Amino acid sequence: MAVHGATVAKGRAGASAQRPARRDRPAHAQPRAKRGSWRKVLPFVPLIAKVTLAIVAGVLVFAGYRAVATASFFQLRAVDVNGTSHTSAEDVRAVASRVVARTGVWDADLSALSAELKRLPWVRSAIVSRVLPDGLRVRITERAPLAIFRTSSGQLAWVDDEGVRLGLKAPSDQIPDFLIRGLDEAESDAARAENRERMQRYAEMSREWRQSGLSERVSEVNLMDLRDVRAQLAGDDAQIEVRLGNHDFGSRLKRALKVLDEQRNTPRGPFITRLDVTQDTRTVIGFNSGAQSLDSTGSASTQTPAGGAQTDVSATQPGAKPAARANETRSDSAKKSKKNDRNDNKKSKNVADESRPATRPRRAG
Repeated sequence: MAVHGATVAKGRAGASAQRPARRDRPAHAQPRAKRGSWRKVLPFVPLIAKVTLAIVAGVLVFAGYRAVATASFFQLRAVDVNGTSHTSAEDVRAVASRVVARTGVWDADLSALSAELKRLPWVRSAIVSRVLPDGLRVRITERAPLAIFRTSSGQLAWVDDEGVRLGLKAPSDQIPDFLIRGLDEAESDAARAENRERMQRYAEMSREWRQSGLSERVSEVNLMDLRDVRAQLAGDDAQIEVRLGNHDFGSRLKRALKVLDEQRNTPRGPFITRLDVTQDTRTVIGFNSGAQSLDSTGSASTQTPAGGAQTDVSATQPGAKPAARANETRSDSAKKSKKNDRNDNKKSKNVADESRPATRPRRAG
């Protein structure tokens, strides 16, 4: 019994150590696995198809749009221009045809066309709209001529309130009160900014001079240096230049003309070439080489040097005397003082002579 039990236990132990043999799957099981993987992909097929169709449709639409936009049906045939007075409507149509020629009306870049139209001399702004299928409507706002500018070559051209050069002055154009020169003729942003500031000063002085009735006495203004604005007088005073500085153009020009009128009838009046009123307390008068300087009494004296001469005239204040009159007063006082000194000396000498004892003549030996 014991031996039989040991044998049975050993057999069980050996049986537990054995592994079952691996069985191969039947051949008909592999297609089922492949069919299962396709079933996982099938739900995504409609999405992929939709994306592909959308891409193809987009390409076709774009190609169709380009074909339609460039078709002869949308080629520019008419340009309606409004608001032009100095600008030629034919120039506007020429610019529009050049810009829209490659794209057609449907695909035209209206902003680019507006920018090109603003390059025309008189055009300040241009509003462009489509008139399908083959037309454009352009509304022009022109620049207003404000002043006549003398160019570096001597030509006379109109400029607007921004200093933008417009067209040349026509013989029939009415000339403003006075011309301007000194604008920067360069085509740069910095030059345009400086010219705008120059035209602001021009508008300021023009308004002040017109209110004071002084515009007709000025022929030209030099705005090259805004810190040293200069005015050339008109008429019989055309040879005289007035330095005005950078502000108070109305009051300073008025003061300069008052001094000029006071000096006109003096011996040196015809030889005045410049007046400097940049300082509020005095006026400097410049003369040419043919002038004769005046001494403190106002009489003619030595010849002026070849380089010219200048004299200062104090600004007239209430209750104050002009510089020339003050000089004469001081000169008269000095003369009287010298005369009194001579009289005093003479009197002293006479007194000394009287106080001496009389000397008797000696007898001859």
